[in-house]
Amino acid sequence: MNSLGFVGTGVITAHMVRGLKASVLRDWPVVLSPRSAGTAQALARLPGVRVAADNQAVVDAAEVLVLAVRPQIAEEVLSGLSFHPDRPIISLMAGVSLEDLARWTGGRDICRAIPLPPVEVLRCVTPVYPPRPLAMQLFNALGQALPVHDLPAFDAYGTGSAVMATWFGLAETVAGWMQAHGIDEADAQTYVRGLFGNLGDTLRASDRPIEALRHDHATKGGLNEQIYEVFRAKGGSAAVIAGMDAVMARITGKT
Repeated sequence: MNSLGFVGTGVITAHMVRGLKASVLRDWPVVLSPRSAGTAQALARLPGVRVAADNQAVVDAAEVLVLAVRPQIAEEVLSGLSFHPDRPIISLMAGVSLEDLARWTGGRDICRAIPLPPVEVLRCVTPVYPPRPLAMQLFNALGQALPVHDLPAFDAYGTGSAVMATWFGLAETVAGWMQAHGIDEADAQTYVRGLFGNLGDTLRASDRPIEALRHDHATKGGLNEQIYEVFRAKGGSAAVIAGMDAVMARITGKT
């Protein structure tokens, strides 16, 4: 059993802590930084979770550290702390390199991970680079840990994770169109929640190529095929690729 300390108490920390306390690692003690006081105090109602006086108290108390501060302030926050060099560090900060993390913390056992909100319901596939044992144990408990052995692949996973808002935006667009055509807002959203939720379940449960699933849901000459062809012809696919290229450039520091 390891004590887990979070430096940074934002949205993803909240999802991770709630998931952890519903997992096989529920007995691991959790120490939170006092930032985002409302979130920290709410999480402290869970068994085995407490809020430390400050970030240094988190570092001193935890056997495994999770760094979840905003990347823009990472150097400022971390450089002011005194770390134990042999204690494992898991960084959730997009675009912050292992080299910078080692320089700021003096740590020798550091990895990066990309957990998403479904860690709370133990359904997240989380890339871990490099696949350190404790991090793999943690994220396997929160769903599935995906071992990544090189930085370009890890950056590509990070880029893939950036489409969540776009996916919800598509659902929002569909519901909005239905509402504009006379369907009550609540009814339109209920219908779209079911539609997109069921499609997500189909995707998760299938091991067939995604292209094959698209074909399954697009009868030749049918309505689904028609909308997909308009989406592609009007630049929808190209826009997604352009957005991902821009995110990849940002993650890798090429912008």
